[in-house]
Amino acid sequence: MIRNQRSKGLSSSRFGVRVAALAVVGLAGAACGPPAFPSSASHPLLGAHLPDIHRKSLDGHEIDKGVLAGQPVLVKFFADYCQPCKATLPAAERIHEAYPDVTFVGVDEDESTETASDVVHRYDLSFPVIHDAANVLAGKFRVSSMPMTFVADATGTIRWVGAEEQTEAELRQAVQAARAVPAATAR
Repeated sequence: MIRNQRSKGLSSSRFGVRVAALAVVGLAGAACGPPAFPSSASHPLLGAHLPDIHRKSLDGHEIDKGVLAGQPVLVKFFADYCQPCKATLPAAERIHEAYPDVTFVGVDEDESTETASDVVHRYDLSFPVIHDAANVLAGKFRVSSMPMTFVADATGTIRWVGAEEQTEAELRQAVQAARAVPAATAR
């Protein structure tokens, strides 16, 4: 009888531990929700609508509002002379490959088309890149340093801006968060 009470006591405590563990897992899952945007660089366009882009990429594809509508968008400004770009461009390419449902647009701010093309080839960039020789897009986006990256949700609202110190982890988190915002409720 003592043995039976001990077994029941052990079974009861094991059951209690299992229930408690499931409750903790359930609460943790409920608290997770969609991914949050990482801390953003301060920028006047944060929370604003993505500026219009009407340009041809270096490979001849038209980039405009129609191409960018209805899906998350990442716009990355860079240049050959930009030291931090040497780390952020390969990171952007890896993230582009991981998330084909996000539209990536690169904007090269170098003076010559040849330099812009060299950068694309050097980093084996597979997303479209626009050469912004006259800095028109840099002006529209109010780019003040390089690199600068804008992540917008499916409604075109800029939700995250990455500046010189941006990390690959922050960029990945911003892209994941933008993907999680439904187009109908993204405002």
